[in-house]
Amino acid sequence: MIGIACEQRGLHSFPELKKLDTRTMLDTTRRLISNTQHSRTDWIGPLVILALSIIGVFFIYSAQAFVGGGYWLRQIIWLVLGSGVYITLSRIDYKIYLENAFWIYAAAVILLVLIWSPMGMTREGVTRWLNFGIMAYQPAEAAKVCSLILMASILARSELGTIQQSIFVLLKVFCAAGLPMILIFLQPDLGSCLIIPPTMLALLYVSRLSQRFFLAVLGLVLCLGTILSIDLYQYSNFLSEKGLTAQDARGQYQVESWIPLRDYQRERIMTFIAPDVVDPRGTGSAWNSNQAQQAVGTGGLLGKGFQQGLQARLGYLPRSVAHNDFIFAVLAEEKGFVGGLLIIGLFTVLLANGVRIASMSRDRFGMFLAVGVTVIFTIHVFINIGMTIGLTPITGLPLPFLSYGGSFILSCCILQGIIQSVHRYRRAFT
Repeated sequence: MIGIACEQRGLHSFPELKKLDTRTMLDTTRRLISNTQHSRTDWIGPLVILALSIIGVFFIYSAQAFVGGGYWLRQIIWLVLGSGVYITLSRIDYKIYLENAFWIYAAAVILLVLIWSPMGMTREGVTRWLNFGIMAYQPAEAAKVCSLILMASILARSELGTIQQSIFVLLKVFCAAGLPMILIFLQPDLGSCLIIPPTMLALLYVSRLSQRFFLAVLGLVLCLGTILSIDLYQYSNFLSEKGLTAQDARGQYQVESWIPLRDYQRERIMTFIAPDVVDPRGTGSAWNSNQAQQAVGTGGLLGKGFQQGLQARLGYLPRSVAHNDFIFAVLAEEKGFVGGLLIIGLFTVLLANGVRIASMSRDRFGMFLAVGVTVIFTIHVFINIGMTIGLTPITGLPLPFLSYGGSFILSCCILQGIIQSVHRYRRAFT
């Protein structure tokens, strides 16, 4: 009837109907634009992740091929599970994390505390895993993700100015970072523990906190570095006086020192700074580093060929670490400088894409999440490749999507799924 009346009398005779139609059209247009925004997918990240994952499976197979290891099959299973997690999280609006940040963080802390329950699992003298029957999970990986979410939510809801104006916000951020750090350090897992502080500082930096704060942090780092240097110097003197190598003296110096470091952690640092002091024969704590550097150095320009690397094949690069912490050494020996450069290039693209998505975000929370994820990946890539070629101490941080590890693969997929969500559900700045 309305349509007939419009034809008979003309639309101008019904100004209220014309106004209603205009509003309906505008609402429909907004919904279409919104749906178009939500359906946008960033293909750079998934394609790079796929390439790294495939390469990782091949070289995990190569590292274990001569002992019949099946870690490459397990890696495929973890990657399939991780892909499901990635797709699911990429289609969840990341704003839901802002609303539930505290409860997500609390769940991660509970998992860390459960390490000291009957569910805790000990491997090689350290308790870092939870036994869920069909699988073992490392809660430190969840803690990195959940700490990032809580810190990002705190900063997104707060305005920072001078240190005096922001002191309460800083205390909340420090508590959010400090609690999981302490629990992870007690496992002990120094490598995972050291991921959180740079992530926190990066978030504070992009939140435009006063530069005086970062000067104060620099002063604190220098003080801690001085204290650590004194402790390592005393540790070196202890070894010299006793006439022991670091491996022989494990557990002895730890009793005398007031710094809460394990002797094997001191070994790793000293292996990087002064290997001749802690391992003069090169058969102890410096062995892995020396063999990894030899693998990379003998790879040449094009490498020795797939499954032709001698360090892993003959067991000089220990088979317990060749497929995880030192997977880059296996790849560099078999595919040479060109293969290593390809991996570094892929990671550069992935990290640059994270920065791009952070810059495209129109709200503070999305920007903080993208920046935090990018920083976490940057630290892992830099330290892992660095310790393989002797630029950084050995910390046990794996290489994303290349190293074997179920908990770590899930963590990487969760983080990259969050970045995809930020890209897909970015809104106008609020």
